[in-house]
Amino acid sequence: MPGILCLYLLSRVNPGPVILATVVTTFFSYYLSKPVKGIGIVIPAFIPPIIAAVAALIFSDRANAPAVAYISGVMGILIGADLLRLRQVKKFRLPFLSIGGAGVFDGIFIVGIISVLLA
Repeated sequence: MPGILCLYLLSRVNPGPVILATVVTTFFSYYLSKPVKGIGIVIPAFIPPIIAAVAALIFSDRANAPAVAYISGVMGILIGADLLRLRQVKKFRLPFLSIGGAGVFDGIFIVGIISVLLA
């Protein structure tokens, strides 16, 4: 659902600020996350959403900041904490892998809350 909402919001905002804010959020999400055997990928729940909100305020106008914060937060966390860490997680030889699982889902949920607060 967050991905579908991102696609909807992306059609309503300028993609330039979204790309810049997503790159910033992805960078920080990658360096803040770490794979832990038996748990999955862990990431501080509050820091990436706050980074996405600040990046949205810097790169976009005030009217579009909530949408840019939501898109960059969701996509930045998924790309940085999940997709870029796939090779490291494969080394654990787990029977299944959840993209956007429990550790990452907390951050995505909080992105929604912070984006609403920006509005």
